Amino acid sequence: MTPEVETQSSESQSTQELLDTSTPIDLVEEIETVIASMAQDQKVMFAHSEAGYFWKFQYGSVQVFVQLTGTTDEDTLSVWSFVLDLPAKNEPQLMRKLLEMNWLSTYEARFAIVDDRVVVLSNRTVADINPSEISQAITIVATLADDNDELLQAEFK
Repeated sequence: MTPEVETQSSESQSTQELLDTSTPIDLVEEIETVIASMAQDQKVMFAHSEAGYFWKFQYGSVQVFVQLTGTTDEDTLSVWSFVLDLPAKNEPQLMRKLLEMNWLSTYEARFAIVDDRVVVLSNRTVADINPSEISQAITIVATLADDNDELLQAEFK
């Protein structure tokens, strides 16, 4: 019986060691893979500076922006897309609609106002981020912006 217990213990320890030693992901490579699968005509603008990494690509009727400030746990991944310029007609109704949409349909993203423009955005630190979360953030923002920009412009521009 003792050998079986030792074998089970060794197997459990090996499994635990595998779980404890996670391979760090290459954030830039993961972002580029997601963008490459989504970018219209495979056209992507890229910049790298002390402020981090920056991408811009076309998805449907919107431009999507992605910024990675760095690769440490404290750095952030931000994704955004502009959907409507302000001022708009009937802004109180627009604000109500955006707040309701934030509650009902934006998942981890949200509508906000930046520089007198309505945007769809998502941001988070990269601590413990995994490839599916990167893909989800970019996909949700791009899809929500593309699905809503023309509707919002038709109703409130």
